[in-house]
Amino acid sequence: MRLCRQTGRLFLRAMSSATFPHSEALVPYAPPAWAAKLRGVPKYRLQLGQLNTPIQRWRLPDLPEGVEVFIKRDDMTGSTLSGNKVRKLEFLMADAIDRGCGAIITCGGVQSNHCRATAVAARQLGLDIHLMLRSDVQDFLPIANGVPDWSAKNPSEVGCEGNLLQDRLMGANVYLVQRTEWYEEKLLPRMQRLAQRIKETSGKESYLIPVGGSNQVGLFGYITAFQELIEQGVLERFDDLVLTVGSGGTTCGLCVANYLTGSKIRIHAVAICDDAAYFHRHINAALQEIGLTDVRSEDIVDIIEGYKGRGYALSTKKELEFVANVAHTSGIILDPVYTGKATMGMLNELRTNHSRFQGNRILFLHTGGIFGLYDGRMNTVLKDGMRHVTDRVHDWWNFDDDPPFP
Repeated sequence: MRLCRQTGRLFLRAMSSATFPHSEALVPYAPPAWAAKLRGVPKYRLQLGQLNTPIQRWRLPDLPEGVEVFIKRDDMTGSTLSGNKVRKLEFLMADAIDRGCGAIITCGGVQSNHCRATAVAARQLGLDIHLMLRSDVQDFLPIANGVPDWSAKNPSEVGCEGNLLQDRLMGANVYLVQRTEWYEEKLLPRMQRLAQRIKETSGKESYLIPVGGSNQVGLFGYITAFQELIEQGVLERFDDLVLTVGSGGTTCGLCVANYLTGSKIRIHAVAICDDAAYFHRHINAALQEIGLTDVRSEDIVDIIEGYKGRGYALSTKKELEFVANVAHTSGIILDPVYTGKATMGMLNELRTNHSRFQGNRILFLHTGGIFGLYDGRMNTVLKDGMRHVTDRVHDWWNFDDDPPFP
């Protein structure tokens, strides 16, 4: 009888692995002791990231006297899977596999880091991938009297630059939707309709991931990351932690962990879209969902406004020149959508509003996004505005000539 039961379990495990790709890679998840009582703790995670990521001194230009800035290199969580989204995807993709889903549907901007990382992870796990990318319709359709000419649509003109290159290399199904579509009102219903269509045509169940992977499951990516920070001595070494906030999941995970551990570090999140009220609503809703009813977002995170510039994913010349200047002076490459604006905000606040920080020992969380630099927006800045720094290509064809270095 025991042999029959063992044989049966082996058969079921083999069938599960064949039906649901990479189910054998699921690792049972045990949260840190201080997070064990949270509601909705995931059952499994996957190992997708190259963890733990290092903490390094950051020699930023023009730091106020006495201030030290270090950087947590979550841009080094992988190569094609780099950035903060990897930590969330370790839980989200595990949940998708555990539920027996064969397709992933998610959404974001046309240069979304989250969508790129999700596409790569899905393909590595043998899952189909569908991306709804918000973009400006005028970028792909002729406009007459303010009305798009829908008959002239040509989706392939979306291009292959930046994150889109990897989206398309992964063979992702890309659906262009309008930039103004909000998740709850338009994107989620679209995703649900697409999931139904996939079910009808292929029989596969779909796993829907919201913008940025920011939901109850994804939240545990940075709840768990905080334990890594503890083991790296962050609680003793730093006074303040600064990061960017776009969808809110990373910020929420860190704030929850900071609160539960009784840490005295103050967390600052630089908003690159929306406003403080929006993010506090989002985080407060997440706190309720995981069972934390005795704390409010307003008490555990400082949302820094004023640095979204022209808007989400839109850059000014000044912002791009800042990204280039940080790269050539410190060797750290920021991205134009998230970390570039967040670092500008952090530096300006340190210079003009230092009292909002607890001390002079600052840790900045680099959330990745390097592929966003390859969408072409840096070209003009590097060739013209920063030519004195970046144009250092010399002609030395003749072996007998002296070195042309000035």
